[in-house]
Amino acid sequence: MSFNLTDINLDWTLFLDRDGVINVEKNEDYIRNWDEFAFYKESLLALPILARKFKTIVIATNQKGIGKGLMTHEELSFIHQNMVDKIKEVGGRIDHIYYCPDLDNDSPNRKPQPGMAFQAKEQFPTIDFNKSIMVGNRPSDMHFGRNAGLHTVFLATTHPQTPFPDTTIDYRFDNLLTFANAIV
Repeated sequence: MSFNLTDINLDWTLFLDRDGVINVEKNEDYIRNWDEFAFYKESLLALPILARKFKTIVIATNQKGIGKGLMTHEELSFIHQNMVDKIKEVGGRIDHIYYCPDLDNDSPNRKPQPGMAFQAKEQFPTIDFNKSIMVGNRPSDMHFGRNAGLHTVFLATTHPQTPFPDTTIDYRFDNLLTFANAIV
């Protein structure tokens, strides 16, 4: 492990993937509207805990559905506003959401490339990548974390077969709540 969970304090930043971390991921499809968005009950319990432990909490999410014309930026914004409102309602917070609509897998902002981490650092200059964690449910999230110099936490919500230990994964948990409880 490159860091101890007990090291986390209010100097740290939390990067979260969205689908499969905060909400139920649609298998081989996209969440296209608010009616299709379903929180994991564990994430709604975890986010208030995490809000007390991290200075900055951001989401970094690939949203290829926009690039494919399956939804608009406005539709995604509506989903995100409702999500953030619900998270605030339960005592959590999301400081900003970065998303990449690009179709090109080599886009600098599409995970696993680190562009969204650099966008966050530009908007929040106090972010220290050495004191930042990427939490995700896919290997591409872990590679994004490593490519940006972040620590990584893998959630086994949708891809439990992902090998662990693995050089791209610092810690592995069943869901966001088991991670949150581990750092209390």
